Amino acid sequence: MNALESTSTRPYLIRALYEWCTDNGFTPYVAVLVDDTVQVPREYVKNGEIVLNISYDATSSLKLGNDFIEFKARFAGSAREIMVPVNRVIAIYARENGQGMAFPVPVPGAPPEETKPSPLTSVPAAAEGESKVVQLVPEPGAPTPPEEPPRPPSGPRPALKRVK
Repeated sequence: MNALESTSTRPYLIRALYEWCTDNGFTPYVAVLVDDTVQVPREYVKNGEIVLNISYDATSSLKLGNDFIEFKARFAGSAREIMVPVNRVIAIYARENGQGMAFPVPVPGAPPEETKPSPLTSVPAAAEGESKVVQLVPEPGAPTPPEEPPRPPSGPRPALKRVK
């Protein structure tokens, strides 16, 4: 088996980042590009995408498989069955700090080799009409923007009032 015939790394990376999130007390979220193969509540889909909380507390019967992410979750108090093909996941990240990984956006009609994931530090800008993915991890060695020094508060000096 050569590199072109090997299985996708995407499900393994999703499971690894899910485990990292839970081990560190973070809430794992997945961003999903929705099409007819994705089983999610359509009323929560915006611009062809949905973000799902896949934490232990938010899901029931969670299965992070090689082909599908499956679980049950409540939306507006109603239990729903969720099924997401792994190749439709475009990012997994921690809600609290945004750390995670973005994956290439699947191109309709493209052969599987072109949609195989690779660890990305940024995603190229999407063409008109396509979804965009925000950079989740800064590139190593990239310059950081200069921080503005904190401004002193304006107005009168605050005072504490003792209440007995």
